[in-house]
Amino acid sequence: MASQRKKSKGENLALRYLILGGWALFCLAPVLWFLSIGLRPRTEIITPQPIYFPSFSLDAWHMIWSDWPMGQYLRNSVAAIIGSVIIDLVLAIPAAYSLSRFTYKGREDIGFYILSTRMMAPAIVAVPIFFLFRNLGLLDTIWALMLIYAAINLSFVTWIIRSYMLDIPKELEDAAKTDGAGELRILWEIIIPAILPGIITASVIAMIFAINEFLFTLLIASTPDAYTMSVALSNFTGGSDGVIYNAIALVAFLAFVPVFLVVVAIQKHLSRGLTMGAVKG
Repeated sequence: MASQRKKSKGENLALRYLILGGWALFCLAPVLWFLSIGLRPRTEIITPQPIYFPSFSLDAWHMIWSDWPMGQYLRNSVAAIIGSVIIDLVLAIPAAYSLSRFTYKGREDIGFYILSTRMMAPAIVAVPIFFLFRNLGLLDTIWALMLIYAAINLSFVTWIIRSYMLDIPKELEDAAKTDGAGELRILWEIIIPAILPGIITASVIAMIFAINEFLFTLLIASTPDAYTMSVALSNFTGGSDGVIYNAIALVAFLAFVPVFLVVVAIQKHLSRGLTMGAVKG
């Protein structure tokens, strides 16, 4: 009887791993397909005849690193994204604490207004933002990209962190206040450690949104000195050489890898953050 239970348990475990492995392969198939395109000659990609046994080529790899300053584009992307996430967290955590813990007139209206800024079409404010950064002398700089990415994602990050703070029992804060702790100490030593998975979740989502941002990056970064990976992709879609499909695929894969590594490194906290609670009104 015990051997049958052990066998049944082993079969269920094998079936579970088989299903999860199949799902992982299904999710990674587009990424692997992009990588395969990036490691093939351009002539094979644009040919109308199907090629069942493609050849291996590093032409696109040499192109993006020798003909294009891809290393600089990657550094610009990392600096702008990390800087914007830090700005978002510095501003969003106190704002979320105020919206979730203090009672004052217009609190709900302010919270809705903060969230509603994320619903606005970016093209509406593109021209004013361009002239604003031009007057400030910040065009074609990483600092401008940091600020615009932070402004785009600030409302979303604030609302996510606020929803996690609403899950924290106020009795913890009351006990801390009884011991003489002030608001800043409560926020730093009680609230932030308790909602750390939520902060990580909001940071990863903001990072993904910043990576995918194209309109404002193209508007602000007028020269390669401030180009990011998203704008670099557009460099391979025109000109005398036409569309360079293998270079586009390889750059897209390189843009995917850092996000994938970050998610894998913090997947424990990320999974806790995604299941900690729902967004509350």
